[in-house]
Amino acid sequence: MRVYLGIDVGSVSTNLVVMDERREILHSLYLRTQGQPIRTVKQGLVKLQALLDDRYEISGVGTTGSARNLTAVIVGADTVKNEITAHAVAAAHLVPDVQTVLEIGGQDSKIIILRNGVISDFAMNTVCAAGTGSFLDQQAARLGIPVEEFGKLALQAENPVRIAGRCSVFAESDMIHKQQMGHSLPDIIAGLCEALVRNYLNNVGKGKEILSPIVFQGGVAANAGMRQAFSRALGTEVIVPEHFGVMGALGAAILAQETVRQKGNTNFRGMSLVDQEFTTRSFECSGCANACEVIEISMDGQPLARWGDRCGKWENSLSASLKIS
Repeated sequence: MRVYLGIDVGSVSTNLVVMDERREILHSLYLRTQGQPIRTVKQGLVKLQALLDDRYEISGVGTTGSARNLTAVIVGADTVKNEITAHAVAAAHLVPDVQTVLEIGGQDSKIIILRNGVISDFAMNTVCAAGTGSFLDQQAARLGIPVEEFGKLALQAENPVRIAGRCSVFAESDMIHKQQMGHSLPDIIAGLCEALVRNYLNNVGKGKEILSPIVFQGGVAANAGMRQAFSRALGTEVIVPEHFGVMGALGAAILAQETVRQKGNTNFRGMSLVDQEFTTRSFECSGCANACEVIEISMDGQPLARWGDRCGKWENSLSASLKIS
């Protein structure tokens, strides 16, 4: 059976998806990146190797996320796409008439506007991490609540309090103040969810025409309180797909399938790559005033690829197995 692998490597999590020819997800993995993308990707492949028997053949690989270029060189990817494209492709596959995608991950959030199946606009958060998964994790830990229970408590609120959500620092201070005043925990958590949704819509979604159907994806979509807060703020149903947490990886797998169908073969190095030793280094080029920071990745001591130089001097000096774009 021909299957396709999508890998989404972010700052907080690394997600892997294996889908079949009909684009049904056979296996999905969620791993903590912990600042070591190479090690995490190899761990994920080891786990997939145990799940996939000889009946399955990985016929294409796609990568996305902040470490997509690095991961592409390691695995031998057939396509390398940014998160906006990957998330939009996955959302359009599961909800064909989707017009708005709300995506909140571990440390970033984005909005994607689609019209007639084509991306027409998008935006991402800039400097503020309020409302992202890492911030919610932090607040759950501070309150001594498992993050899995955070959203359920929000649904128990009788009178959500108003929390200042413009900044994560102000939000935390305001939560502490409301606790000291004696407000109930469910009311505070529900108020926080509403504040984070306001922050998202006023910053990431500012000036965007948010039309239904609306799809909410990313790890934060697991939070029932955030789902309810978005529905209330937008005054309409917000769809949370079954595989909301791995949509980037699903999109990468779909794009890999399309690419391989066009070119007829795959660049995938095979599962044996988990036994290879990959190293990275960076250096500053002194060839001109740009002083580009060049990144080099090697396998078993042999350089595979370089990128980061504007003129292509270092990138073109290698016959890389995959060109990074």
